[in-house]
Amino acid sequence: MARLIAERADALPGLAEVFREYGFAGASLSLIGTATGLGRGSLYHFFPGGKNEMAAAVLDDIATWFEQAVFAPLAEAAEPRAGIEAMMVAVDRYFQSGQRACLIGAWGLGATRDPFAESIAAYFRRWIAAIQTVLIRGGIEEGHATILAQDVVSGIQGAILLSRALNDPGLFRATLGRLTARLYTALAAA
Repeated sequence: MARLIAERADALPGLAEVFREYGFAGASLSLIGTATGLGRGSLYHFFPGGKNEMAAAVLDDIATWFEQAVFAPLAEAAEPRAGIEAMMVAVDRYFQSGQRACLIGAWGLGATRDPFAESIAAYFRRWIAAIQTVLIRGGIEEGHATILAQDVVSGIQGAILLSRALNDPGLFRATLGRLTARLYTALAAA
């Protein structure tokens, strides 16, 4: 039975998990309704643009979470190492030690990318820039900071995929540890 919810934001966690699990194309209104507890009419009340609007809202919600839990701590940390540590803890928690798929990363690989290409690209650009900025603040030259930041984001994304494929959360945590050590070494050398 459908339940009443106060606002569309209440539906976003369920929507995100359906999109993570089944992809954009596989996320039927039936699956979405089950996950959110909303009937078809309520879904269209909160998301008149249908599944595209639902997906855009989920992407915005993810971007907001990362802005608050990852990017802001990187920017606001008094010391770069503290910002990096906060990022890695938040990332480990968010991706449940690599057992939770990265929705944006998955969508960036397939046909779903096209309608949301700018949102997907903006998310990854913002993450790279946030890491790059903290590294530059720590004395690392801009070009090297860019390479390190790209390596960290791609390393995290790859670790999510491999950790899920092998059902090994330890692999994800070990990768985060190696990436953290690499950034700390670069900061110490700067």
